[in-house]
Amino acid sequence: MAAIKLTPVLKNYIWGGDKMKTMFGRSGEGNIAESWEISVHPDGVSETENDTLAEYLKMNPYAVDESGKPFPILIKYIDAKSNLSVQVHPDDTFARRYENDNGKTEMWYILQADDGAGIYCGFKTDIAKTDFIRGLKKGTIEQLLNFIPVHEGDCFLIKAGTVHAIGAGCVICEVQQSSNVTYRVYDYNRLGIDGNPRPLHIDKAMEVINFKEYKDETNCGEWKAVRGGKMRLLTQCEYFRCRELCLNGVYEETAKKTFRGICCLRGSGKIDGQTFKQGDSFFISCGELFNLEGEANIMIVDGERK
Repeated sequence: MAAIKLTPVLKNYIWGGDKMKTMFGRSGEGNIAESWEISVHPDGVSETENDTLAEYLKMNPYAVDESGKPFPILIKYIDAKSNLSVQVHPDDTFARRYENDNGKTEMWYILQADDGAGIYCGFKTDIAKTDFIRGLKKGTIEQLLNFIPVHEGDCFLIKAGTVHAIGAGCVICEVQQSSNVTYRVYDYNRLGIDGNPRPLHIDKAMEVINFKEYKDETNCGEWKAVRGGKMRLLTQCEYFRCRELCLNGVYEETAKKTFRGICCLRGSGKIDGQTFKQGDSFFISCGELFNLEGEANIMIVDGERK
């Protein structure tokens, strides 16, 4: 059986909501902010039926790709009941030097959005560091940021160095580098669970922020007919490729050259004979043939590089 079903790791942060309970049937105490679906990062490792995904990959060194490279990504669902902090992620060079981790380029797929919901992504225009610091001190940083209203099915590539924030009312499927490095620059003066302001990371953030005007490099493709439905490219970068399959029948694919991460965004069906529903996630090893059947929207992620 090619498809390995994964059990996610749930994260409870102050800005999370209850939509993962109602949409995906997740169970956990308090609000569920993030559900780490496909992960080998030490801060949250997905479980398989018998062990963990990390242990499986250790026992099967060519499951990721033909050359035996480490697993490059982390896929999660995010429920933003409240605004996430304004933040930035470093690139590989900075993160490996100062954090002993990977950098973080990521992709956001809007799974659900309340009326008026949106995201902040980069700056409206080129700005100077002094403009940014002034905005932080005055609490007017949002006026400098590029706000984008979002709707179900929208997709955005967020490169390392891009200041960003997920707005309240968004449920997102995020595909990112395998990393957990975030530099928080503004948090709306709110308090953490301990009653104190959450820490900011201004000094490091200033070293990695791209202060240029935001340029969208997502490059989504058009829908194209495939056997069993239709498919479109969501985005592709040097770390991952993301496609969306609108399944309406039977679809078959071989994971040539690299693994496949499979996430059911909507609907239900079967993968290699196993039933799946909205929110379920699977790992397909490099070289394996897999089969999808049903009516669903499926995220297919692999390590094909741009």
